[in-house]
Amino acid sequence: MPSLSLLRFAQPRGLRVSKAEGQYVWDSSGRRYLDFHTGHGAAFLGHRNPFVVRRISEQLGKLTCLPPVFENQILDEALDLLSKILPKHLTHVFFMNSGSEAVELALKLARKRSGRKLFASFTGAFHGRTMAALSVTHNPKYRSGFEPFPGEALFIPYNDTGQLSRIDESVAAAIVEPIQGEAGVYPATAEFMRALEERCREVGAYLIVDEVQSGFGRAGRVWSHLEHGVKPDIMVAGKSIGGGFPVSLIAVSSELGEKIEEGEHGSTHGGNPLALAALVGGIEAFLSDDVSGRAARMGELLGSQLTELAQEFKTVVRGVRSKGLMLAVELRERVSPYIARLQAEGLLLLRSGATTLRMLPPYLISKEDVELGISTLIRALTDRARQGA
Repeated sequence: MPSLSLLRFAQPRGLRVSKAEGQYVWDSSGRRYLDFHTGHGAAFLGHRNPFVVRRISEQLGKLTCLPPVFENQILDEALDLLSKILPKHLTHVFFMNSGSEAVELALKLARKRSGRKLFASFTGAFHGRTMAALSVTHNPKYRSGFEPFPGEALFIPYNDTGQLSRIDESVAAAIVEPIQGEAGVYPATAEFMRALEERCREVGAYLIVDEVQSGFGRAGRVWSHLEHGVKPDIMVAGKSIGGGFPVSLIAVSSELGEKIEEGEHGSTHGGNPLALAALVGGIEAFLSDDVSGRAARMGELLGSQLTELAQEFKTVVRGVRSKGLMLAVELRERVSPYIARLQAEGLLLLRSGATTLRMLPPYLISKEDVELGISTLIRALTDRARQGA
């Protein structure tokens, strides 16, 4: 064992993973697990997606370290393919390494261009753990001990259109997730999203949409906010777009993009050729394999079966929420024992808060995978129901 200790900000899962492929991972003894965790949703395209692997492998033989101030082929390819999937009014992009970093830049741009310091965010919001991103993240557990933050945030009840009047001329931007993932899979309503955009226009605040988890097809559309017909000034994306490789981006309107000044931001590895190769491979996979459609269909199948399961186990399950392949099963008790039990049975899940099982499967799961996941969950719930009887 290594003599150096890892800083543990999360409880170890007690599983040593040796390889992964598609929707499965294997432990060091060769046992296979169905992966509904996918690295906090980053491997939505499946582990070692062939499009992504091919592009990274090719790039390794050409160029591996170069900032985007130098022109290069993989940068051209990335911009060309992105233009096919980004909302047309978002005309400028900048590449980063993580969702938190993209959020940081979004907040910086909104604050400087607006000349205002206050941000509007929402109860349940999660936008990252770096200092500015944390300032617009709602969970007190994540915020405690790190105050004061570089940006002040006004937290408004999510999906409550009546409270949007609290956004006034002092607000630089409102930042919102079309589907709150870390909070437990709560989709925004169309009424709320449209009213939020309207209020931002009324008071001159920018609208930032965080698609880090909900975007790139996971919820059944390339970008979840498009379902509601809104046009954000800024969109941030990450996780799935590189097939699990660390890459994120911020896309902005021409009104913002054309005002960028030299030196306002930078990133040593933002736009790294390997990251761009992963992004190109990810978009090629997305365009070639009907990723959004498959996510919508499999999400509907898995969601409907989870709803039936909830009816059968009412004494244990409080309810089910789903949007595409973002799914949550809210229990009536603490979720930790279930996470451990399901892992022992060969199913990897996440948690949201104290009582919610969260599922972020890859788009390529099959009907057989759904049946396996449901049957594994039924066994765990049955055992618990018997214990409580």
